[in-house]
Amino acid sequence: MALVVEVAGRTDVGCVRANNEDNFGFDSRYGIFVVCDGMGGQAAGEVASKMGVDILLDYFRHEIAAGGQTVSGSASLASAIQLANQSIFAAGQEQNEHNGMGSTIVAALVRGNSLAIAHVGDSRIYLVRQGDIQQLTEDHSWVMEQVRMGHITREQAEKSELQNIILRALGSKEAVEVDAEELVALPDDLLLMTSDGLTRHVKDEEILAIIQDADGLERACGELVETARRRGGEDNITCLLIRMVDRPWYRNVFGKLFHGGQQWQNSI
Repeated sequence: MALVVEVAGRTDVGCVRANNEDNFGFDSRYGIFVVCDGMGGQAAGEVASKMGVDILLDYFRHEIAAGGQTVSGSASLASAIQLANQSIFAAGQEQNEHNGMGSTIVAALVRGNSLAIAHVGDSRIYLVRQGDIQQLTEDHSWVMEQVRMGHITREQAEKSELQNIILRALGSKEAVEVDAEELVALPDDLLLMTSDGLTRHVKDEEILAIIQDADGLERACGELVETARRRGGEDNITCLLIRMVDRPWYRNVFGKLFHGGQQWQNSI
């Protein structure tokens, strides 16, 4: 048996913002999935988040085409994110209208039953497994750092007016610290990759209930976004859902299940 992936994603401008600085993309041929949440004035956030997605996708297309799959998935993700950071930082330095632009990033790389994840910022990756939901990433934000140090509670953090203070982001410095790790994927595992426009309005247990009750990944994405919108939608909202599916190897050989070349990138 071999694991293949089913994918759905959606991004929405929300109810307040004039433009969407979120961006997501994936290429299931190479097992790469990315969500970015941009920041910066004069549409610079849109530029930064799109650069982050494009660079990650191109990195793995070129790496695999060149036969460079010997490095671990987490190391590859960290290298790709460093490259994106350098490019966004350089673009911000070179163009006055983009000065100070940046982006969060969450990325996942699926190779067989091996799953690597990496992130910078406060966008999140969740794992839904056997009826439970677990946040796999730790927010690189000031309020969550205060929670980890025991200075405030998680409930206080969720109500804080300082939630938008990010401690790490792509483009803020020439080099960035990337959190990356390796996991083993199991059949029926589901990953949710999301910007904070969703998680500020919808709690973890609600996310789990919506995913479990929805008829398919597309509907789950739509309901997650609409729930955040109904609760104010102050920020852009993006979610990307990835399900690991156990399928017989011979069906993959004959191309009945794995749709090579599937790609979806969206920025509104």
